[in-house]
Amino acid sequence: MAEASDLQVDQPPELSSPSYSLGQMVLYFLKLGTWGFGGPIALVEYMKRDLVEARGWISESDYKEGLSLAQLAPGPLAEQLAIYMGYVHYGPLGATLTGLIFPLPAFLMVLSLGWAYTIYGGLPWMQAIFYTVGATVIGIIANSSYRLTVRTIGRDWLFWAIYIVSAAVTVITESEKISLILAAGVLVWFVKAPPKQWRPKRPSSLAVAPFLPLLMTIPATEPGILWQIFTFFGKAGAFVFGSGLAIVPFLYGGLVNELQWLNTQEFVDAVAVAMITPGPIVITVGFIGFLVAGLAGGVVATLATFLPCYLFTIIPAPYFKKHGKQPGIAAFVEGVTVAAIGAITGAVVVLGKRSLVDIPTIIVAVVTLALLLIFKKKLPEPLIVLVSALLGLVIYPLSHSAL
Repeated sequence: MAEASDLQVDQPPELSSPSYSLGQMVLYFLKLGTWGFGGPIALVEYMKRDLVEARGWISESDYKEGLSLAQLAPGPLAEQLAIYMGYVHYGPLGATLTGLIFPLPAFLMVLSLGWAYTIYGGLPWMQAIFYTVGATVIGIIANSSYRLTVRTIGRDWLFWAIYIVSAAVTVITESEKISLILAAGVLVWFVKAPPKQWRPKRPSSLAVAPFLPLLMTIPATEPGILWQIFTFFGKAGAFVFGSGLAIVPFLYGGLVNELQWLNTQEFVDAVAVAMITPGPIVITVGFIGFLVAGLAGGVVATLATFLPCYLFTIIPAPYFKKHGKQPGIAAFVEGVTVAAIGAITGAVVVLGKRSLVDIPTIIVAVVTLALLLIFKKKLPEPLIVLVSALLGLVIYPLSHSAL
């Protein structure tokens, strides 16, 4: 006969009393979605700085749990962490509101840019802006990557080995290897918290999480372009582990080579839009969807991309909070987190090869990184991006006048 404690094991934990209102949290993510430049690593750093260190709304342990779950489950890192931050004290309602409001400003921006792109047949001025903004963003991400790497990995030799291998594989293949990230979790689990018995009493609800993306591989019928968009971007959202940057190779192969919805130049412009707008990098899907099927395409592409990460956060969240501190699960998550950080660092290198194309862009990236290292938190990243954009309008014509 089962004991009472066994019957209650799957009940979600009670939410603790918050020191802030849900409206304050929603307003914060509206502001972060409007001014948060620098990509996923920078955005998760902003959340830690603002919500944990400055305001004290989220505890260190809750933040780490959210970051671990965001690394473990598929989905863009910053968006998943934002969803979890809303969930901590306000449950599904808080998660839903923060998940919707965080990408909203960037979504509206990319729709506006998509409209201008289709009307004027391209954005020549964007080439000038992206010329320096892309380099600046590389410097911002490099700085955030450095801080996150040192804080997370420390001096653990196993973590450093996983980190280096993951980063190297990402640079070489220019893609994020899900199998490698999961293997890193298993390795750390066996090294740091080996299982005492090979036959668990009951399966963990988290055990199926890595296999849920396979559900998105079911072939779909083609009744219309919007359904095709929903299916393709749903798959893209389900296969993004750790960083929105990792979605770029997946999108390129599908959109340009297979479906031929975009040509190479249009895809490059879409990546440029993602880099010059705040919020999650993945929001570029709104721009792409608009190019393919107008306003409806932009909305469907965005919803399809973000829906998997919402489900992969909100469904396991209560169980993760209860069972996430078990030695085996904690060790597995540590390994996955380290490997994902390595993949993000590798993605920065891959993106850097596309953004740092000559001496001026290299100088811009180095100067940006140096300023951030010197002034640390005193120099706001949006100001750097704004100055860089204005600089690009001056430098780009000069550097390309001889071509």
